[in-house]
Amino acid sequence: MTGYLHSVGATNWRFDSLREVMAKASPARSGDCLAEVAAGSDAERVAAQMCLAQTPLKRFLDEALIPYETDEVTRLIIDSHDANAFSPVSHLTVGDFRNWLLGEDADEAALKALAPGLTPEMVAAVSKIMRVQDLILVAQKVRVVSRFRNTIGLRGRMSTRLQPNHPTDEAAGIAASIVDGLLYGNGDAVIGINPATDSTSGICELLKMLDAIIQRYEIPTQGCILTHVSTSIEAINRGAPLDLVFQSIAGTEAANASFGINLAVLQEGYEAGLSQQRGTVGDNLMYFETGQGSALSANAHHGVDQQTCEARAYAVARNFKPLLVNTVVGFIGPEYLYNGKQIIRAGLEDHFCAKLLGVPMGCDICYTNHAEADQDDMDVLLTLLGTAGINFIMGIPGSDDVMLNYQTTSFHDALYLRQSLGLRPAPEFEEWLAKMDILRQDGGRLQMGEQLPPAFRQALERMA
Repeated sequence: MTGYLHSVGATNWRFDSLREVMAKASPARSGDCLAEVAAGSDAERVAAQMCLAQTPLKRFLDEALIPYETDEVTRLIIDSHDANAFSPVSHLTVGDFRNWLLGEDADEAALKALAPGLTPEMVAAVSKIMRVQDLILVAQKVRVVSRFRNTIGLRGRMSTRLQPNHPTDEAAGIAASIVDGLLYGNGDAVIGINPATDSTSGICELLKMLDAIIQRYEIPTQGCILTHVSTSIEAINRGAPLDLVFQSIAGTEAANASFGINLAVLQEGYEAGLSQQRGTVGDNLMYFETGQGSALSANAHHGVDQQTCEARAYAVARNFKPLLVNTVVGFIGPEYLYNGKQIIRAGLEDHFCAKLLGVPMGCDICYTNHAEADQDDMDVLLTLLGTAGINFIMGIPGSDDVMLNYQTTSFHDALYLRQSLGLRPAPEFEEWLAKMDILRQDGGRLQMGEQLPPAFRQALERMA
């Protein structure tokens, strides 16, 4: 094929490659404009979307957006593709696939069976011609369940990452935030700290502190220090009590290289984590963070639009059977997602694409202080993602991260979502909350306990 053609009225539109069709079919966002790959007008965007809708899904197996020979993520995507799983939809165009996804045949069992047969480019393509309600409707059909010390992602459940960051990694400050978060029922996805320092000795001390809290109160959850995978490997070698191996990832080999990683390094981290055997109900132990714009910010996008690059990161993630994956959707800044509308759309796209690919997806519902967004926008995205069946969100004191200096969701926001949508924590964690009289079910609604548990009261008195 020499190009992709589509006519709208008296205007004929020509796109030279599938990569160009994908980029120009994307809903408007500042990052694609910055990369000079976005549609030049609404008319061109509609023409590209209509052209994309007529494109066979098989085309994505024949025309790689980033060459197979030069990119290990492309090789992973193609080499791991399951043709048998793909066969039920292999005859469809992108537009037909959208209609199938919205139909009754696309139930949870069918979508789970299909996941190994879908490539990131296929799910990114169909997301580009879907409305917000379509992204929500399809995503809520399927649950991706993962397990380590508890079970995350079950229907009717929504977990949280308790994020007790401190600008100097002060133990007392971190511990106070952990206790505060637990009292609001936060922390069943993970108690995860972004460290102010990346020294291995400092990381080991934080790991020991987290493990001591989890073991002392017998909390059915997992701890994680969000440091580089190589530092986690070294911490394991030093005997530190490490539960989850963390790493930020992207959708191209060059972007991952900018993080100092490749697939072999991730495999080494995965195997090191498995050697610890610290899970009690499962062995999903990788934690990945992603975000639209990361490949572009590293000048490693190869002319591919930022949302498709993001979806390709999920192929990297699912290769390592993670416990948690989340898009830090508004963190990179307005250069990539300019305002609340773009952040909301991106968060729903990311969740939809990850779910179709079989990735246990969460979202850091957030924005930077120089973006054209506010907490009302985050409330909208929070509520929509809760409806769509998000696996987990962030829980941070006052929704303001004092170490990373951005705005996200608070302990109270998680409580709001659980109360308003009837969602519950991970089952093992919920039992612990009830035993500690922190939260209880009352007529199907999640309620705060009547008093501070004695163990936590004593801990707070010691810190005071």
